[in-house]
Amino acid sequence: MYEDDVDMVILPGASGVFAVLAKHAPMMAVLQPGEILVRKSGEEDRYFAVGGGFAEVRPDEVVVLVRSAEAAEEIDIARAEEALRRAQEYLQSPKKAESMEQRLAMEAALRRSLARMKVARKRAAVRSRGADQSAYHQSRADEAS
Repeated sequence: MYEDDVDMVILPGASGVFAVLAKHAPMMAVLQPGEILVRKSGEEDRYFAVGGGFAEVRPDEVVVLVRSAEAAEEIDIARAEEALRRAQEYLQSPKKAESMEQRLAMEAALRRSLARMKVARKRAAVRSRGADQSAYHQSRADEAS
């Protein structure tokens, strides 16, 4: 889904969030549903919502294998909100006791939906701040001329 030379990757480990920089010690990690941040000098940060999986950290690369992944710019917020609502309704209903398998699937769907919403909202906030800063700089340039 994504491949590039980057400065840092922040991953949602099962034991907590962790960052990987160049020449990191090799390791394997279980990932929980959450967000991955990719930082590259001179470029806008990239965000991905992931549904959990594994990461292999090597001195010169990070390999991430996840159940699902979406780049922030691809997330449909309305669809994510609907999935979140459905999962919450199911988990609050008496049906949740009927099937352990279905309950676990809905809990996983809830965690994925929350991760997708977080990533989408973060990207929207970053975009909004960027637009505000651009407008500010433009108004200052207009005042100067």
